[in-house]
Amino acid sequence: MIAHITEVVGVYSELVAEMALLANGYVVSKPSTAEPHDLLATDPLSGETVKIQVKTIQIRTDRGGEYVVHARKSDGTPYTKSDADYLIGVLVGEGEFPRVFMFENREIREYWASEARASKRWVELSIALDRAAYTAEGVITTQMEAVI
Repeated sequence: MIAHITEVVGVYSELVAEMALLANGYVVSKPSTAEPHDLLATDPLSGETVKIQVKTIQIRTDRGGEYVVHARKSDGTPYTKSDADYLIGVLVGEGEFPRVFMFENREIREYWASEARASKRWVELSIALDRAAYTAEGVITTQMEAVI
């Protein structure tokens, strides 16, 4: 049996989010049991561990191409701070490299942004590993310090 495209895109988004966090120096783990968050990420500088929920970004062509992240649990309620500290939205374009945006959970059901506002309000994480960003101690310095 072949997986449904929705499931494939969801798993793809989680893997891309994990790759982006790793590329930015985070230690990433996945819960072994069913949890409201998809990933745990530990900041290499502060040592703080945060819970992250990953969602695929939808593009609303009827709203001028705005990005929307549906941040609802299966029962329709928004993720609370105890569920996830941050959300990662993954923009999956047909035949294009994905883009990854991380932002704080404000406990709302939907997050909207134009492409221009997304680059200002959300932190875009590169999926490219930059070895030069690592210091002699093996710690990466990233743009994520502004988020966490």
